[in-house]
Amino acid sequence: MLILGIDPGTAIMGYGLIEKKGSRLLAVDYGCWRTPAHTPMTERLLMLYNDIAACIKNHQPNFVAVEELFFNRNTTTAISVGQARGVILLAAAQAGIPVSEYTPLQVKQSVTGYGRADKQQIQQMVKALLGLPEIPKPDDTADALAIAICHAHSVNLLNRMGGSL
Repeated sequence: MLILGIDPGTAIMGYGLIEKKGSRLLAVDYGCWRTPAHTPMTERLLMLYNDIAACIKNHQPNFVAVEELFFNRNTTTAISVGQARGVILLAAAQAGIPVSEYTPLQVKQSVTGYGRADKQQIQQMVKALLGLPEIPKPDDTADALAIAICHAHSVNLLNRMGGSL
């Protein structure tokens, strides 16, 4: 099973594609998509959509996992992240791929076992769980891989309970 995890953003959008083989998790592809500063939002969203759609077409994941919008005090940032999430959801829907959404707390608990884990703890666990030689950079990439890992763990749990996604 291939899972594409995406950490939404308009300047930098992290992505991480993992394969779940039994109980093993393997990193297939990961990185980030960047849009140039001072580019109009409509153009940024189109660039991101094209990158996501190409990734989906090239890898044909079974699932897309995305972080839920965590509303903070900066409403401008929240709105732009919401727009980026919309592009992700659209690309996945057009490809007929189911999308699962996870809160930052769910991702932290799933990857580290602790809901208040800091970035460094999450990054170290991503490295360990996927057997990577180093922590993926930038942070958005490690976050995207963590989101994909969270989904893989959720699938395990649902399978044990007899459910499905």
